Amino acid sequence: MSPAADRVPWRWLAAGRASRSLVLVVVFVALLLDNMLLTVVVPIVPTFLYTTEYEGANSSVAPARTEPAPPALKTPPFSSMFSYFDNTTVTVSGSTSATELVNGTEINPSSQPPTTSPPLPSGCPEGEEFLAKENVRVGLLFASKALVQLVVNPSVGLLTNRIGYHIPMFIGFVIMFLSTVMFAFSGTYTLLFIARALQGIGSSFSSVAGLGMLASVYTDDFERGNAMGIALGGLALGVLIGAPFGSIMYEFVGKSSPFLVLAFLALLDGALQLCILQPSKICPESTKGTPVFTLLRDPYILVAAGALCFSNMGVAMLEPTLPIWMMRTMCSPKWQLGMAFLPASISYLIGTNLFGILANKMGRWLCSLIGMAVVGISLLCVPLAKNIYGLIGPNSGLGFAIGMVDSAMMPIMGYLVDLRHTSVYGNVYAIADVAFCMGFAIGPSTGGAIVRAIGFPWLMVIIGVINITYAPLCWCLRNPPAKEEKIAILSQECPMQTKSYTTQKTLRDFPLTDDSDVEAENAE
Repeated sequence: MSPAADRVPWRWLAAGRASRSLVLVVVFVALLLDNMLLTVVVPIVPTFLYTTEYEGANSSVAPARTEPAPPALKTPPFSSMFSYFDNTTVTVSGSTSATELVNGTEINPSSQPPTTSPPLPSGCPEGEEFLAKENVRVGLLFASKALVQLVVNPSVGLLTNRIGYHIPMFIGFVIMFLSTVMFAFSGTYTLLFIARALQGIGSSFSSVAGLGMLASVYTDDFERGNAMGIALGGLALGVLIGAPFGSIMYEFVGKSSPFLVLAFLALLDGALQLCILQPSKICPESTKGTPVFTLLRDPYILVAAGALCFSNMGVAMLEPTLPIWMMRTMCSPKWQLGMAFLPASISYLIGTNLFGILANKMGRWLCSLIGMAVVGISLLCVPLAKNIYGLIGPNSGLGFAIGMVDSAMMPIMGYLVDLRHTSVYGNVYAIADVAFCMGFAIGPSTGGAIVRAIGFPWLMVIIGVINITYAPLCWCLRNPPAKEEKIAILSQECPMQTKSYTTQKTLRDFPLTDDSDVEAENAE
């Protein structure tokens, strides 16, 4: 083979490393796998714990219950019974001691109405008290991922400012792979809890580094909005596939099968990152980013983060409580527990891709305001469903509305940093991810306790009213003012542009090739 032919793959690889589109593909795949693992456990964990703990405990004591009980009253083989009806004496054998003789007619007591409660309908799980307690335990397990991610996110934001986005992205892949394998072979609640918490660490690295990388590559506000919409489409696709995929694989193949498939896909993602991102290369930001606590004091960033938090808190509360509510009220089989989330996932996928473009035209503040109002109305309609088909409408509206909010708020976070702070994005997307995590931490952990205290319908009323009440605050994002120093920079460097901002540093297309740093220095 000629030397020129040998250099062709390397040229293609070098071109790929400088391509923004391939960077978007890497982030898309990382968010896809992260959210597939996030939702694949939703239909599996409640039924798995019920099967292993409740039914397992009852099956171990079942033989003791089936042992024949000794007779309460021992009677001789033949006894006499005097009838006051016709003043006669009747000889009764001991084998008929369980019957009554009235006028020589045997009446079996078993034909009398039973004193116990009627049995549950066919297909409904037993153990109402166990299911009520399971709401709390499953909620805490689901919330553990978000709680850990909440703690780790600020540190990851600082780390990306120091060493760049490539290495944290690859660290996220490694941790995600270990968590997926641990899920596949965990057989107790404690091991599942640890695997879920480990997933939170990996998710923190992947999401903060991935979104920050996109914001640094796509500097134009309109292009950034489109790129964020596509990346959130990966998130939506993961949510879309996860729950139905998990329920069907668990029902017909086994518990470990969906996690092993995800582990294999994670390995492919790791290979893609090795080829495109060069995770051994340290690329620190040349400009010091705005501190996290300074960003948290910005009221506009807080409003945007609150919209992300409360809109996603609704679906976070549904994840642990809706499958158990369906088991108790609809007697749903295992495969339906995950399929119930399918309408929400499909509509979320449509919403993020559609409003990634439309939100910029109609106003991102208006898109998020309408989205939060629709989230609240959809949550109020969920308890009205009598079967799985009644959940299609509310869940579709919920997913579509959350897609509106997410596709509007994620670009706004980068826009606010460009407008009011230093254009370094690791910290602001750490705050955005913290907002997600607060929704997915507070939602499941409090949702199970609220359901046990006042019931599932009232839980939906509470979170629905919160979303409708918060929606008008999105009006504040209609025309946020720029800081004074940013106004001076913008007036000098891009006086005619209102949607694209030149940062204080010379922007590079993407610092992935070995010669990119030299080119940037020559440009300066």
